[in-house]
Amino acid sequence: MIFRKTGGAMFVLIRLIDRHARLCRKRICRMAVLGIDVSEFNLPNTARSELFWCDKRYRVESEMKVTQFYTTRHLLAGICGLIGMVLLAIGAHAALDLHASDAAKAVSTEESASAIQLALIIGNSHYPDAAEPLNQPINDASGLADAMRRHGFDVDVVEDATKADMARAVERLKSRIKPGSVVMLFFGGYGVQSGHESYMIPTDAVIWKERDVRHEGMSVETVLDAIKERGARATLAVLDASRRNPYERRFRSYSHGLALINAPTNALIISSNTPGMVADDMKGEHSVLVTELLNELNAQVSAEGVFNKTRVAVSRVSNGEQIPSVSSSLLEDVRFSSSENSASSAPLAPPWISTENGPRVAQR
Repeated sequence: MIFRKTGGAMFVLIRLIDRHARLCRKRICRMAVLGIDVSEFNLPNTARSELFWCDKRYRVESEMKVTQFYTTRHLLAGICGLIGMVLLAIGAHAALDLHASDAAKAVSTEESASAIQLALIIGNSHYPDAAEPLNQPINDASGLADAMRRHGFDVDVVEDATKADMARAVERLKSRIKPGSVVMLFFGGYGVQSGHESYMIPTDAVIWKERDVRHEGMSVETVLDAIKERGARATLAVLDASRRNPYERRFRSYSHGLALINAPTNALIISSNTPGMVADDMKGEHSVLVTELLNELNAQVSAEGVFNKTRVAVSRVSNGEQIPSVSSSLLEDVRFSSSENSASSAPLAPPWISTENGPRVAQR
């Protein structure tokens, strides 16, 4: 019993001494970390050993922290450099894109300024199936050709065109179209609609049934699409063909005029009357549509302005009995060059006149 009590007391005493020793070691380590010289203290060997290892551990930890600091700083510097290089590359790429865009705009502007202007003008007057010739289409073709030349257009005129003549004229036009060209199509004569499409009728057409219209005629939409596919920048079309014709009475009770024409992209179309309506020719050298169109060509510069003013003028002159249809899908303003600027241009090409052997150059 005595030994048990003595042993317990000794165990408690040893624990207290060990705890006191640990506290002393911690205090000594803290003093060493703070740079306090403890060599003058009368320390036992065990304390001096603890002090040595504490100072060494402190130095190692300090060196590791310094190494980590320098490593982190170099890593951050590398990341910042990489980000800077990426931003510099993005800025250079954006600058190149902007320069390329400006260059493309400049080229586009130059191309627009020097765009080729072409016109195919067809006037058909002498139809064998008609009771009498149409007096105005050939005059209209000649007058409009002169006006378009004054505005800088390179004009090809075909009169009394057969189906073969019209096909050759369209092929000539297509072969001359360059990207950025402005192209104008005029047709004066008889037009017939079939299957919601409008057809220009050549002088040698043989039409007894509606399906003959699609075989003998030339689709307006097909020609306009071909012009667009060749790269024309803008297409203008004037269709003076909403007349009562000698063909429809063979398979219809009345003439249906022209159908609504689906304009391709960047096209402007004017037809002599509202879709489904016919217009009778009035007395005069030119048709009402061409008369007012020529007047507006002398007064206006914008193609859309010319066509819209012509529409209003025709409606006014005819007391509302003839209201032309204007269809536009223009994405930009197409303007006619000034007549004064074109007066001093190169000599005008003579018009084409069709014959039985094909078109020939007309004599002035």
